Amino acid sequence: MTANRVGQFAGGCCLLLLASWILVGCSRAPSVDILGSFFPGWLVCLVPAVALTALTQLVLSRLRIKLAFPVLVYPSLAALYTFALWLIFFR
Repeated sequence: MTANRVGQFAGGCCLLLLASWILVGCSRAPSVDILGSFFPGWLVCLVPAVALTALTQLVLSRLRIKLAFPVLVYPSLAALYTFALWLIFFR
């Protein structure tokens, strides 16, 4: 094979791979009906995740554990709890 054909083959493979990644998102997103309005499932999981993050902060303060970067840790914990709850309840 020449270098030109190898480049075309690699470009076609990359395009096919990119198309498959894009088409994966075409399934129906889970939504929850709250008082007649539909919300995405992850948004519903955000409320208990913030409560779990606050509980984690309370436990860490009671144990007198100091965090180096709380500005990064607590939003990351909220995201972790949100996505974990979403996987548990909606997947």
